[in-house]
Amino acid sequence: MKSLAAPLRCSIPSITSRIRFFTNNNNGRITTTCTANRHLLSLSKSSSTNRRRPPPISAMASSTQSPSQSASSEDAATDVFQIIKDHQEKAARLPPIEEVKTILHYGVRGILSTFSQKCDGYPSGSMVDFACDASGSPILAVSSLAVHTKDLLANSKCSLLLAKDPEDRTDLVITVHGDAVPVPMEDRDAIRTAYLARHPEAFWVDFGDFQFLRIEPKVVRFVSGVATALLGSGEFTKEEFAAAKVDPIYQFSKPVTSHMNKDHSEDTKLMVQGSTSVPVDFAYMVDLDSLGFNVKAGYQGTNFKLRIPFPRRAENRKDVKILIVEMLQAAKSRVN
Repeated sequence: MKSLAAPLRCSIPSITSRIRFFTNNNNGRITTTCTANRHLLSLSKSSSTNRRRPPPISAMASSTQSPSQSASSEDAATDVFQIIKDHQEKAARLPPIEEVKTILHYGVRGILSTFSQKCDGYPSGSMVDFACDASGSPILAVSSLAVHTKDLLANSKCSLLLAKDPEDRTDLVITVHGDAVPVPMEDRDAIRTAYLARHPEAFWVDFGDFQFLRIEPKVVRFVSGVATALLGSGEFTKEEFAAAKVDPIYQFSKPVTSHMNKDHSEDTKLMVQGSTSVPVDFAYMVDLDSLGFNVKAGYQGTNFKLRIPFPRRAENRKDVKILIVEMLQAAKSRVN
């Protein structure tokens, strides 16, 4: 695996920014680093018609404050993000390759790029649904009438891009480079089952003009931190990607986070406060895996993403509930 590690992404765009990035230590776990530079801790205010350089977080202090009050507010803001930085450096995460394979495994839609037959070989992009087979290779159900199908049958080289959070360009983006090849007849039933598990209403896969194509990965790349001052990226060979495992707990993300956000949002906020020691104004769960959960949180008008680790690895869905209860009780005890 080749990777380019970068310090913690501290720029906070108008939607949200993950305070995280990918890098490896000796045991393959994700770690984070950050420079405690408040000039990187910036709040971006943008609209469709006007974009300008964001002011420092410390600029949230009122311009009418006295110099001593302003300095105190700046120090307080810096202290808060220093606390966040220290917390995120130690927060347990999945190894990069495991997270990439997991996110791709549960993905359903991406951007397919092919070499256009109609436009003299220029790259052509299409929004496509996909699923992954048991090895993690993306599967497409394509019609012979589709332009991208004609492109692939003429030139199998392609790429598939998946954004973990399409509304947050700083979040994880995965690109699979490979060759799209027809699925052998003996594998069709298994592939059909896998595809319909992700797209249960795709009855059209049985139409006569449809076929399944498998994108056999050659290189799998990832990047995070786009549109911030610092980037994190890396790539895996097809052998590394094939050997990687899908996290077994991520499949429970939707039911657990939906329940927590609907019925226990205050508990989530309390757990984040207990874990980070930062008095966030709100927090709601985005997803979870064996080692912890990710949240979108807010503090004094600034929104960002945080990693909240479990006390230990979760073994199953029931264990996730046990861990959340333990974390909530511990957070309440700190308050009391």
